Amino acid sequence: MKPELTNIDVLFAGAHPDDIELSAGGTVANLTLEGKKVVIVDFTRGELGTRGSGATRIKESQEAANILGVHERINLRLPDGYIKADDESILKAIRFIRKYRPKIVVMNPEYERHPDHEAVHKIIRSAMFKSGLIRIITKDNGKKQEPFRTRTMLSYQQAYSFHKNPDLIVDISDTFEIKMNAIKAYSSQVYVAGKSDPNGPVTRLSRPEFLEELKSRAIYFGTLIGCRYAEPFLSIELVGLKSLSAMLLKEKKLTK
Repeated sequence: MKPELTNIDVLFAGAHPDDIELSAGGTVANLTLEGKKVVIVDFTRGELGTRGSGATRIKESQEAANILGVHERINLRLPDGYIKADDESILKAIRFIRKYRPKIVVMNPEYERHPDHEAVHKIIRSAMFKSGLIRIITKDNGKKQEPFRTRTMLSYQQAYSFHKNPDLIVDISDTFEIKMNAIKAYSSQVYVAGKSDPNGPVTRLSRPEFLEELKSRAIYFGTLIGCRYAEPFLSIELVGLKSLSAMLLKEKKLTK
């Protein structure tokens, strides 16, 4: 039996299976190895993708979730390519926000190449505010949900570079290989020797050099904070610390 998943630590939301692995897989692995409760919510099955199918990508996403060690992964099965920040989608997001009551939410960025990515950002932003309103009534398994809201929301980087310097850069040197293994679970999308279809359509992700591009990006952000590999994030609101001791832990690691 799975442990109770209310009041989880971090919820990662993505428009498509593999969004989170590609952009924040190392950060997810950091958290799960630290014993934190992590849930992933995919909004679509990615069924419009040039390669693979919705059913295949659901299967791959569960394999990736096992590699990352998350507590639960759900798929809202919204229509790939046609996600809208409408009332129905926002209510679905309110329900899972109130169900899991995460301390931190991490999502697609505001400005992105794929319109679904931008739509999920808008949905989460709207749902997070409305989730705190007592006059919006939602139910889970027939039980009325209590209002909930967190102000700690982050966006990971995808195809587009951030429009400003990242607010946070997370050291994933210890979990980079876990991230890459989770990405390789999507062999219908990225090139995995002996597993990917060599005769399928060629996409940016299916090229063998794509994984090298991801590695180069991680190295670049790592150089900015003095580590081997890292992932960048933007914060929706300012991040506060109770004490500078959190930064002392980082300094201690750098001076080892």
